[in-house]
Amino acid sequence: MAKAETASREAAPKKRQRRKDARPAEIIEAGLAEFADKGFAGARLADVATRAGVVKGTIYRYFENKEALFQAAVTSRIISTLDNVEELVESYPGPTDELLKLVLKIIYEKIVASDARVLLRIIIAEGARFPDIPANYYRDSISKGMALIERIVQRGIERGEFQDGPMSKTPTIIMGPAIFAAVWKMTFDPVAPLDLETFMEAHVDMALNGLLR
Repeated sequence: MAKAETASREAAPKKRQRRKDARPAEIIEAGLAEFADKGFAGARLADVATRAGVVKGTIYRYFENKEALFQAAVTSRIISTLDNVEELVESYPGPTDELLKLVLKIIYEKIVASDARVLLRIIIAEGARFPDIPANYYRDSISKGMALIERIVQRGIERGEFQDGPMSKTPTIIMGPAIFAAVWKMTFDPVAPLDLETFMEAHVDMALNGLLR
């Protein structure tokens, strides 16, 4: 009996520690839901706390303010995906056209088809009122994504797989359809649903037609 009580006492702090370690992620999820419902201006940290099942003061242990929580959501949804893509680009051994297909597939699955597009909606709708939001998003996400596309294209050129033409010089053209798809899903999808799988295949086909030798 004594051993069981001792084990129970030892397990309790470990359980609390695991709960504490998971709390920032839970707050980010709650923040993303709040931003999705009310936008950046309308979101309140008190309501985020309610969604997360914590007191408001707990949020400030992990995030300085609402802007920091929004940036954490960007990191969770966008930057972490781009970090994974970067690792793939560095280690991928196969043909560059297959690499580009794989990278675009990841972007569609992890960003375009997920709740991450809520962040883009906020940037478009409220960026003029909160200029730091699009500036930070461009610095940490868009510019990083463009640099990765440039690396992939340059890899293809150096290997003699891609041509050095208009498409290779404009990575925004290569990424543009994915952004269009995200915007469409947020605005017109209820009345004109977009088949993302088919759209992505067309996107890949268009990009490779402009790149392949």
